[in-house]
Amino acid sequence: MSFIGALDQGTSSTRFMIFDQDGTVVGQHQLEHRQILPKPGWVEHDASEIWQRTEEVISTSLRKSGIAGKDLAGIGITNQRETTVIWDKRTGKPLHNTIVWQDTRTQEFLDRFSDSEKALIVSKTGLAIAPYFSGSKLNWLINNVSEVKSAVESGHALAGTIDSWLLWKLSGGTHKTDVTNASRTLLMDLEILDWDSELLRLFGIPREILPTICSSSEVFASTQVNGPVGAEVAISGILGDQQAAMVGQVCFEKGDSKTTYGTGNFALLNTGEEIVRSKHGLLTTVCFKFGKEPARYALEGSVAVTGSAVQWLRDQLGLIKNAGEIETLAAAVPDNGGVYFVPAFSGLFAPYWRSDARGVIVGLTRAANKSHIARATLEAISFQTKEILNAMAQDSGVRLTEMRVDGGITANELSMQIQSDVMQIEVVRPKVIETTALGAAYAAGLAVGYFKDMTQCKTKWQEARRWKPDSNSTIAIDGYKKWQKAVERSLNWMDVKK
Repeated sequence: MSFIGALDQGTSSTRFMIFDQDGTVVGQHQLEHRQILPKPGWVEHDASEIWQRTEEVISTSLRKSGIAGKDLAGIGITNQRETTVIWDKRTGKPLHNTIVWQDTRTQEFLDRFSDSEKALIVSKTGLAIAPYFSGSKLNWLINNVSEVKSAVESGHALAGTIDSWLLWKLSGGTHKTDVTNASRTLLMDLEILDWDSELLRLFGIPREILPTICSSSEVFASTQVNGPVGAEVAISGILGDQQAAMVGQVCFEKGDSKTTYGTGNFALLNTGEEIVRSKHGLLTTVCFKFGKEPARYALEGSVAVTGSAVQWLRDQLGLIKNAGEIETLAAAVPDNGGVYFVPAFSGLFAPYWRSDARGVIVGLTRAANKSHIARATLEAISFQTKEILNAMAQDSGVRLTEMRVDGGITANELSMQIQSDVMQIEVVRPKVIETTALGAAYAAGLAVGYFKDMTQCKTKWQEARRWKPDSNSTIAIDGYKKWQKAVERSLNWMDVKK
């Protein structure tokens, strides 16, 4: 029997998962990596550490499952999307830490663009003018790190998102990316699906350091026999993590939608072959492109801090020892006690796009305790999700009747019930909740014939749990109004141009 592998490189950890033809997980291993925080608003990773973790999770998952690398029909890669890395192609070593998608250091650079330049960027890319995306991060590296600048000028530098870094390392030198990751850089034209000369000029990026843009499902390269896989295996799928979750949730048709709960929170709506321009603060992005098939597009709402707010309670405040404890702590009180938490640690993403916002906890009284803060954290996740799904309904004209959800926090039963109550719709969790890896596996398997077609993948989706809203809950209206008041308190904290 053959299997399909998926390398899932996320914001806080890296894992390798092995699936059989039924989409069942038969092997996996996961390791965290450091979060490097040099200054307020700066977030970095060590790309060498990420590569080391990649080697470890691949070799360990194969060993623990008793599966040989040669038994993998293909490998898919899915990754934290906008995080940017630049390396020396001669030595294979990073020239600086990666700049993570949460990082806000490039706001001043973006503020220098004229209104006409901003309009051009938004029109071509479907994105917002925000430090979130890769273009300004790459500009910062070139203009602020002498080693990077020298390598670029001498023709020794290569750059890209994490998928291209991992592909390059696994294959021994193939420099490619896929359309979903390229669509998150502010450098690719959505209509032609290629790097755009005007955008490259505006951001000061030489085309030659960037990877070739490919579809999401094709043979990009093969792994090296002396690498962690231990065999020559086709690397046949690449998808940004949120698009991978769409594929894993088999949201292949126009109108299909999913919400992923990870470090951040991301809702996507498949708009088919149509590029829908948002009027309510959402992003237009590539959903996926399988081989020579036309690209499918999506509307996306992005929330910067959801799961990482739970990490903050654990690591910075010490209110919990592990992420799972938040459910017990929050369940110890019947409501939030009037406490609202806006975790705008790096500004607010959709639908606000406000880099001047910062985190606030409001409504505190002497009666407030750590259980109220824990519950307010879970509610913040749900309120932020409600905002982007409301915007999505306004843009698309389609009102969601249920939510398909995935990601780590969906294992939190209380959080999902709160989400159902806030939205007043049913919330559905699939049998496999870690659908980013599954989506990468589907993309890789489709390219090598491991899966026959998308219809076969759709038959494998199974519902595991459904939450129904409490129609008597006041959180959907009264709680949401107070949340919006709390958001107002978070704005205008930093002195940046809007």
